[in-house]
Amino acid sequence: MASEDQVRSQCCFLEWMNLQEQELAELHQALNIHAATNSKENINLTQLAENCIKHFQDYADKRTQLARHDVSAFFAPAWCTNFENSLLWVAGCRPSQYIRLVYTLHGLEIEAQLIQFLEGIGDIKNLGELSSKQIHEINSLQGKTIRAEEKVTTRMAILQEDAADNPIVVIVMKELREVGEMNGKVERALDKHEQDMVGVLEEADRLRLTTLKELLAILTPRQAMGFLAASKQLHLCVHEWGKMRDFRHGRGNHNNLS
Repeated sequence: MASEDQVRSQCCFLEWMNLQEQELAELHQALNIHAATNSKENINLTQLAENCIKHFQDYADKRTQLARHDVSAFFAPAWCTNFENSLLWVAGCRPSQYIRLVYTLHGLEIEAQLIQFLEGIGDIKNLGELSSKQIHEINSLQGKTIRAEEKVTTRMAILQEDAADNPIVVIVMKELREVGEMNGKVERALDKHEQDMVGVLEEADRLRLTTLKELLAILTPRQAMGFLAASKQLHLCVHEWGKMRDFRHGRGNHNNLS
């Protein structure tokens, strides 16, 4: 039986995934309207991007509150698939993956436009959507983000090393008589370890949110919409692919922890 904390955390994740589907539909609709009308008005696109950021912040805040009760669950969540868990970096995606996705989309755009040009239906002047200024800014953001990721990774590694260091090992070797035995010192040591893990989770989520904000600020409203739509579609696809592979290997239903 799943604990009450697990059920709340699972509900938080499922609500988030449902929101991803809703936002993806809204983004596609806005992009289609924008393309069909050749509109120069970007107010609606900008508002959609701001809504996505706000929802991300709300999700991160709610996750942090839940993690204070059971943080370990977020580092190997039972409500995610094994495939998703294999891709996790500090309970989520690497922020630098946002930037790699932008470069991938840029490359696909160049390829599509080059084919059109060679077929005589495109303009070589419009090859690729990112300007040289944007590419320079994105490169700088990528370097800064990777350096920040390394700091978070180091902090997480130190926590993992501490689990096999004082004071836990000393307590195990000197004070406990049986495997699995608990006492007040063990509880306090584990509570301290989990508090530190919550701190790392918060830092990683802040980096994810900051990177997303800075990246969207570099992109034009239409580019931002294309990026957000692609990232949400990729997120949803990875979740569905993981469920199919888990089912193939006889693993359980990730939407039901009860």
